[in-house]
Amino acid sequence: MKRLITGLIAAALTASAWAAEHKIAFHVDQNDPQVMNMTLNNVQNAVNYYKAQGDTATIEVVAYGPGLNMFIAGKSPVADRIERMSLDIDNLAFKACGNTHKNMSKKAGKDVKLLDAAEITPSGVIRLIELQEKGYAYIRP
Repeated sequence: MKRLITGLIAAALTASAWAAEHKIAFHVDQNDPQVMNMTLNNVQNAVNYYKAQGDTATIEVVAYGPGLNMFIAGKSPVADRIERMSLDIDNLAFKACGNTHKNMSKKAGKDVKLLDAAEITPSGVIRLIELQEKGYAYIRP
């Protein structure tokens, strides 16, 4: 019995040693519902694939320029999907470009409200650079 337990523990440790962590950055800079939906489809597909492999994925979706509309409350054509995915998927972050947000707010004459799931990063472009420097795969749907 002791050998069986030792063998099971060794097998579990070996399996977890082979599990990989994948880091992926998705870039959205278009105000196009098809691009936004394709991005979210790709996120879900990556999560499902790596989960089936026993791996994990850390994913950031970074939006700037016209793509920031993806994260604007009351305007985003994918708001429901983003909110649901932010609750259902671990290690998933939605980053909004602070520069774009500031410019949109200035033009609107008021603070543009973002979806609760979106967090502001100072610069979308800089965030993408930082993620790539940290080994993230870069995907632009």
